Amino acid sequence: MVKFAWKPILNSLNEREEGIQDALDAAEKAKLEMQNLQADNQKLLNDARAEREAMLKEAREMKNTMIDDAKAEAQTQANKMIAQAQAAIESEKKAAMAELKSHVAGLSIDIAEKVVRQELANKDKQLALVDSLLGEATLN
Repeated sequence: MVKFAWKPILNSLNEREEGIQDALDAAEKAKLEMQNLQADNQKLLNDARAEREAMLKEAREMKNTMIDDAKAEAQTQANKMIAQAQAAIESEKKAAMAELKSHVAGLSIDIAEKVVRQELANKDKQLALVDSLLGEATLN
């Protein structure tokens, strides 16, 4: 019986051992592949994070640039509006001063005219004024 049964039992055990070894080898290979996939996934995840950070940084820089540009433009516009307002105020001031001078000159002429009429209404005063003016005039 040993002669006939032992060989098939050994063959069966060897086949089973080979099957188990193949299964262990396959499991080890799968484990290595899984580790490689995890490493690849981690690399992809790190790359994606780095790309996201770069994009966020670029977006922040663009936002800051846009804000700075908008502030500069607003400041320029405000300065321009202030300069225009100051020019308009100065122009209105000059126009008001010119109008005031004109009005004061007109009033002065009206007052002088009334004073001269009153002074020259009397003939004696007219003659005295003419004599006074002739006395003050010098001949060239």
